Amino acid sequence: MARVKRDPQRICVGCGQTRMKKELIRIVRSPDYQIKIDTTGKMSGRGAYLCRRMECLTTALAGKQLERALRMEMPQEVIADLKKTILGEI
Repeated sequence: MARVKRDPQRICVGCGQTRMKKELIRIVRSPDYQIKIDTTGKMSGRGAYLCRRMECLTTALAGKQLERALRMEMPQEVIADLKKTILGEI
């Protein structure tokens, strides 16, 4: 009998809901301690996932959940890029 491949699920650091990995934005801290938005979902490093909603980003930044998940402070450039990504400008 063939094995059924399941789509991976991840938890949003903002709202705490479990969603399909493809529905979320991955933010990664690379091994050289740079924080980037991972569009492929395959970059090496410590990752955190965020819904594509501004409320989740606001909650994650206010409660420092993103910083805690990545174990590093969030640069303002990355926060600006996240806002653009969520609003659909990138």
